[in-house]
Amino acid sequence: MTDLKIILFGTSGAVPTSTRNLISNAIIRDNELFIFDTGEAIQQSMMKNKVGMNRPTHIFISHMHGDHILGLLGLVQTMSLLLRDKPLFIYGPPGISRFLKSNINIFKIKLNFKLIIKEITPGLAVKTKDYKIYAKKANHSILNYSYVFIESNRPGKFYVSKAKKMGIPEGSLWSKLQNGKSIRYKGKLIRPTDVMGKIRPGRKIGISGDTRPSKSLTRFFSSCDVLIHESTFSSEENDLAIERFHSTSEEAATIAKESSSNILILTHFSSRYKDTKPLEKQACKIHRNSIAGYDSMSFKVPYRDEKRLTKSYVLEQTSR
Repeated sequence: MTDLKIILFGTSGAVPTSTRNLISNAIIRDNELFIFDTGEAIQQSMMKNKVGMNRPTHIFISHMHGDHILGLLGLVQTMSLLLRDKPLFIYGPPGISRFLKSNINIFKIKLNFKLIIKEITPGLAVKTKDYKIYAKKANHSILNYSYVFIESNRPGKFYVSKAKKMGIPEGSLWSKLQNGKSIRYKGKLIRPTDVMGKIRPGRKIGISGDTRPSKSLTRFFSSCDVLIHESTFSSEENDLAIERFHSTSEEAATIAKESSSNILILTHFSSRYKDTKPLEKQACKIHRNSIAGYDSMSFKVPYRDEKRLTKSYVLEQTSR
């Protein structure tokens, strides 16, 4: 099994507060780090959460508004000062390359590592044998990408009893079957499906960036195990949400419900809300597995076939 953990580095939108840094979310899969948006003070949040800065890292920027990107330059500089030596991959909308390169030049930041910047378009952004990451154009005042992280399916469960009953000796032949390859044993063709269960789905995480709700995003987030969605305003501020191209807590919950997403994590709260529990309460009326995120909130995401992901499980994880 491969561990997958979510950490919220910052949960405030536009203006930080005394308890919330600007927006940034992270997925850690084994030792690989995926950061979505880089609000100011992200280095402190990473240090506080003991997230090392010299591990394989991919950074995804949703859009070119300051609260989502101004921490990026400082993070790059801190990584260099800490003698990072691994390549750093950064993905985002057009303009991100010029922003980074010009500021690195202005501040004369000397890099100890290779910086790979990719200006992406909607669709597949990253593909490996273990996962894919897709970008989708959202509905904001400027170009904004929402993202989904989708793990590859896992082979079905290997039934030792079936393999032994067929007389297949333990070792390399078992290994081939477990890796999805057919074998021949004593002149008989044996397929993986003969000794294994159904394919098991990987995990799916959605991150909204800043956006108004839309049917296309609802489809994009279909069947997420965890959906991290902006909730800048409460339902009472619906007109303001429309004017500023943001979502309310109820709208985020509606997307979670209609997309059949399991857990909804609300984030990117306006600084006007000292207490975010009322927004969580509004969301729960529509999607009961809704949780108001907070800085340094973290929890592991189990496989669907291993453990049912519930709100109580997440809250138990975060309280540890």
